[in-house]
Amino acid sequence: MPAEQTQPDDLDYPPLEEHVVELHVPPGQQPVRLDVYVTEAIRHATRTRVQEAIETGRVSVNDRPAKASYRVQPGDRIVCRLMRRPPIALVPEPIPLDVLHEDDDVLVLDKPAGMVVHPAHGNRTGTLVNAVLYHLGVRESIAIADSDDDDDEALILTSAAVRPGIVHRLDKDTSGVMVVAKHEAASEHLSRQFADRRVHRLYRAFVWGIVRDDEGRIEAPIGRSPRNRKLFAVVERGGKPAVTTYRVLERYAFATLLELKLLTGRTHQIRVHMAHIGHALIGDASYGGDRLAWGGLRSSRMRTLAQRCLDAIGRQALHAAVLGFYHPRTGEYLEFSSPMPPDLQQLSDTLQHAAS
Repeated sequence: MPAEQTQPDDLDYPPLEEHVVELHVPPGQQPVRLDVYVTEAIRHATRTRVQEAIETGRVSVNDRPAKASYRVQPGDRIVCRLMRRPPIALVPEPIPLDVLHEDDDVLVLDKPAGMVVHPAHGNRTGTLVNAVLYHLGVRESIAIADSDDDDDEALILTSAAVRPGIVHRLDKDTSGVMVVAKHEAASEHLSRQFADRRVHRLYRAFVWGIVRDDEGRIEAPIGRSPRNRKLFAVVERGGKPAVTTYRVLERYAFATLLELKLLTGRTHQIRVHMAHIGHALIGDASYGGDRLAWGGLRSSRMRTLAQRCLDAIGRQALHAAVLGFYHPRTGEYLEFSSPMPPDLQQLSDTLQHAAS
């Protein structure tokens, strides 16, 4: 490839750029550490990024390099040279979409596994938003804002420039039905439905182990995992209420197919709740489902079949099967369903074989 051509991954991982920010400590400021003050004073700055800048001499106080432990004083002049990702540009892309329904107000899609919904660091192109913008006739890129790599998603979710309206989302490796609002009024109407729990959502999931009860309710608060801040967990303090109900559709030799209903909409809710009760989703690398996670696999045949299940999908075995909502203009209740995708159907066939 000629040297002047850009590798596709370069678009998702553009080089860092230097951003210079000058701060003047106001009268009455109480002495605090320099890294703490700068992190709180600069929007979207992270303490890790600020500490890195201080350690490499790119933060000065009164024209002199300073340590992170320096206590800021009223009247100090702080100059920060922070390295950040360049602004995100939402680029319309001609990516095929599986459209279940479309009118002047909403677009209902069947999202494939592997597609990210919102552009963010590492996934600035090839997302559902990129595809929908093109589908709706947008051809010019939309610049969002300067962003730090930890904050790209937050910027996308709060930016008024992002139209169409993504009123809910599915994880990258979750397949199934999604609704997109085409304009602000539809977005606000649908967002209220999600907030008021008037949206009907059913999921299908293959989990490790035999779920004994035919039906169940999991009511456990979810918050950031204390072990990994990028993941979530059931927590005793500081979590948000989360409720998931389930019913068993089929039991196999070492797994169960469930239908699950969300009564709240927390990030990774189904994945976290099922791992919490000891039935992690098959293939879920973040929550323990990417290994042979059930202790009943004593025979070599069962272990071989279980490994074949993991190899068949390479993602969490979760599918958004049904989505029902009230049309933002007419008030009519609409419901859409998505059939089991091929990889999960193959998983089902493998599990059926294990049971025979």
